[in-house]
Amino acid sequence: MIRPLAPLIAMASLAACAAPESVARADMAPSGPPPMAEPARDGKCYAHETIPAIYEHVMGEVQVVQAEIAPDGTVLRPPIYRRAPVPRIVRPRSEMTFEAPCPEQVTQDFVASLQRALGARGYFSGNVTGWLDAPTTAAIRRYQRDRGLESAQLSLETARALGLIAVELPPS
Repeated sequence: MIRPLAPLIAMASLAACAAPESVARADMAPSGPPPMAEPARDGKCYAHETIPAIYEHVMGEVQVVQAEIAPDGTVLRPPIYRRAPVPRIVRPRSEMTFEAPCPEQVTQDFVASLQRALGARGYFSGNVTGWLDAPTTAAIRRYQRDRGLESAQLSLETARALGLIAVELPPS
């Protein structure tokens, strides 16, 4: 007996036509705070960044069959190798530490000022929310990368350069 497929096709097409839920980025709460600087004994705060290793694949030889060796040490059958891509470390994993604003300084007003300062320099184009959200940390990363610091955590030097924290002048 052949069953008509029309009801199944109709249900599948209705399910496919259901409107997806839309979520506005401005309405979303931040998914979680980015790592914050940690206070040290010297009264300053420091951020820690892990720089991942970079690998590349180069052609090398991979042993596919082990050598057969007699009990007296003579080689009965040499090992067999084949050429294949093997990973090579270009840059090893490392840790970076730099001075950063202390958590009590990073208020919602501070972050809003940071967003405006980055926006004035063409690095941030989102809404000024006062939250360290993904667009803000991406803008921080781009701004700092252009100045030689590969990190999305705000450095004290960057905060000073943006005019967010007073620059300490040497005594005159």
